[in-house]
Amino acid sequence: MTRRSPTRALRRAGLAVAVAALGGCATYSADGGFDRVGELTRERTGQTPRLAKSSDDARLAQARVTELLVGPLSADSAVEIALLNNAGLQASFRELGIAEADLVQAGRMRNPVFSFFNVSSAESYKIERAIMFDVMGLLTMPKRVAIERSRFEQAQVKAASEAVALAAAARRAWAAAVASRLLATYAEQVKEAADASAELARRMARAGNFSRLAQMREQTFYAEATAQLARARHQATADRERLTRVLGLWGENAQFRLPDRLPDLPKSPAEPVDAEKLALERRLDVQLARRSTETLATSLGLTRVTRLVDGFELGYANLSEGGEARKNGYELSFEIPLFDWGSSRVARAEAQYMQAVQRAVQTAVDARSQVRESYSAYRTAYDLARHYRDDVVPLARRISEENIYRYNGMLIGTFELLADAREQVRSVVGAVEALRDFWQADTDLQTALTAGAPGESAAMRAAAAPARGGAAGH
Repeated sequence: MTRRSPTRALRRAGLAVAVAALGGCATYSADGGFDRVGELTRERTGQTPRLAKSSDDARLAQARVTELLVGPLSADSAVEIALLNNAGLQASFRELGIAEADLVQAGRMRNPVFSFFNVSSAESYKIERAIMFDVMGLLTMPKRVAIERSRFEQAQVKAASEAVALAAAARRAWAAAVASRLLATYAEQVKEAADASAELARRMARAGNFSRLAQMREQTFYAEATAQLARARHQATADRERLTRVLGLWGENAQFRLPDRLPDLPKSPAEPVDAEKLALERRLDVQLARRSTETLATSLGLTRVTRLVDGFELGYANLSEGGEARKNGYELSFEIPLFDWGSSRVARAEAQYMQAVQRAVQTAVDARSQVRESYSAYRTAYDLARHYRDDVVPLARRISEENIYRYNGMLIGTFELLADAREQVRSVVGAVEALRDFWQADTDLQTALTAGAPGESAAMRAAAAPARGGAAGH
């Protein structure tokens, strides 16, 4: 509708809209929210990730990667390289830019809409002009900004969780690659002993000093040792390639060197104090679930406010008609809740909120259980590795020394000595596997205490998903 003259209230409203529009123009942060991501990651991994914003940043990161690859790759170096060089992680970091763009957009008013209407004839003409402002958008702007700010904070936590998960994957892959390389070396030693034993059995059988059954037994062991070596070599290759993928390496950089052995077992196992409480305070998936619930609570409030009137526009109107003075007025438009009273949107928002609440509760329950399970695995792995180090391997070494004395005294033969050598290698293989399992269990425990369940970063993504569709109205 059109009125002949604008009121003083209309002028004040127009001025308020203009001031709010200028004041509501949000800007982008200098760091894009990445400083918070770096802080969260550093607290949990001891390493700081970097976001490659430009080609110069990428060159600096590549130079650091090249520097770290000069010597044998350590576990800490593997984590640093993964955080610098993994393209998938860099892609995850870009979610921050998307979330910040949504936040900035929420703090800006919609552009005004200009309308022009012209009807003319030979005798007369009529021209209507109007410019409309989204008043409802202005009124709900604080709520919308709060929702997008919460989503931006969720994006920061999610980016940090991806970085921590990648760091844990790098440590696990590094331990597996080093152990597999060492196990392949021991498999070669077993193969060499089996080869020597089989050759000696053939010669003795030719001379008539060895039964055919005993020779076939030695030949069978040789065949099994050959197959085991092939499997060990493939496993070493597979574990190395898995580490290569986590580190994001290719070309010459993929020819990195690994150390000859895993780190020694700590003198004593870790004893976390108030582990469950610590996990609920520091785990990123728990924080993400909480923030998702808070976001949906704010979104639910916005939906309830706008359930009846979702759009409200106010603007200046001008009418020119042939032979008459120009007329000024205002135009008002809003939605009439005749058929849809917004109950469906409110019900949907309430259901999403309660869904997020239940997911947050389940995340907390899972966190407590996963910490207990991870610590049990950690302590079991430590006890087994210590058992191999202190009991099994020394006992096998003493048995080997005793058999050498017996062999020198001609109390046992060559085949018994070779069989003992194979058994000693088996005990060392068990020790290497137990030490590998310990370091992987140590990584899993730290992840369970500070980030989330090992290998379950997808759960964090699921926790964040409902918040994106939670806002209603504007």
